[in-house]
Amino acid sequence: MPARVQTGLERLLAGQSEVRLAGRRVGLIANPSTVTADVVHAVDRFATSYDLVAIFGPEHGLRGNAQYMESVDTDSNAKGLRVHSLYGSDEASLTPTPESLEGLDVLVFDIQDIGTRYYTYVWTMVLAMRACAKAKVAFVVLDRPNPIGGVRVEGGEIHEGFHSFVGLRSVPNRHGLTACEIATWAAQEEKLDLDLTCVTMDGWQREMSFRDTGLPWVLPSPNMPTEETALVYPGMCLLEGTGISEGRGHTRPFEVSGAPYVDGDALASLLAEQNLPGVAFRPMTFTPTFDKFEGIACDGIQQHITNADAYLPYKTGVAIVWAVRKLWPKSFSWRSDAYEFVDDIPAFDLLAGSAQLREGIDADADLESLATTWAEAEARFVQERESWLLYR
Repeated sequence: MPARVQTGLERLLAGQSEVRLAGRRVGLIANPSTVTADVVHAVDRFATSYDLVAIFGPEHGLRGNAQYMESVDTDSNAKGLRVHSLYGSDEASLTPTPESLEGLDVLVFDIQDIGTRYYTYVWTMVLAMRACAKAKVAFVVLDRPNPIGGVRVEGGEIHEGFHSFVGLRSVPNRHGLTACEIATWAAQEEKLDLDLTCVTMDGWQREMSFRDTGLPWVLPSPNMPTEETALVYPGMCLLEGTGISEGRGHTRPFEVSGAPYVDGDALASLLAEQNLPGVAFRPMTFTPTFDKFEGIACDGIQQHITNADAYLPYKTGVAIVWAVRKLWPKSFSWRSDAYEFVDDIPAFDLLAGSAQLREGIDADADLESLATTWAEAEARFVQERESWLLYR
């Protein structure tokens, strides 16, 4: 059965957009998710249809095999094209260089985002837009679905001084936008002198889950194996800013979490008492094969989503950090090493957007009090984003 949703890539290739790439020297920002509905990679289609002269790979690389925060080198692909890395060993590597853009007429962005502020691909897009504005290179965004829907918004704003590659601009942790909507907003707000074209989708509705689209799920990063992973990620990525394992090295990353000092039964019991909607917590033991606690048995929990429409991923992630800190305060720790090229601000604060949440947890605030810290900004964003929405 054909997909219900036609992506920007499909519409471009079918000649159903105003964009014409023929006769232009084209660059492409891509990764494994840059595929047609029949899973043919855009590089293959562009190489036979257009003058594709350069490829740019984001975090995790063009091939999508590098782990998070792992530097990727510039290299070449099987077709002998230059693959410029947009995730190297320093912050400057995140932006296309003038040399990498030299000779291009247009740079195309087509990567599956997952609807969470910390997921870096849309910030790669914004940095590339800024670079193209300076280099006078046209920019095209091929839109894809927000796999966790375009209705729900959850989380707070980024306070001044807390912007980073996991939040280049202030949006809630779950923003409900697509890449084209973020590109439109960024270009307007930053007043970029940029020839920007967004190729929207056909058939996408904001309330759709990814399964509703009929499109194939291709891992957009190594630890994003399923649509369910994407749904829990807005809250569970917060654990990257702690000493709690977020399940990397397990087959269900971000759905499972824990640590060697945790008692899964006690954790599941305290979380159940919080009456979080749409989720149940199962005590479990897992042994990560890499990352935190590699080869060490961890006790913890697995989230089981019982009602995706009611589920609050950000509040649930905060609840897990809060509960572990409350039950095992002497063993719990905040991440202290550099995170996404920032070494003077705690990783958790970069993820949360300020120090407020971390300080509240350390002060033993109750969960509902913590939730009030982002409620006002969340409501304000719901109103503000109306002018950027491309799908109603």
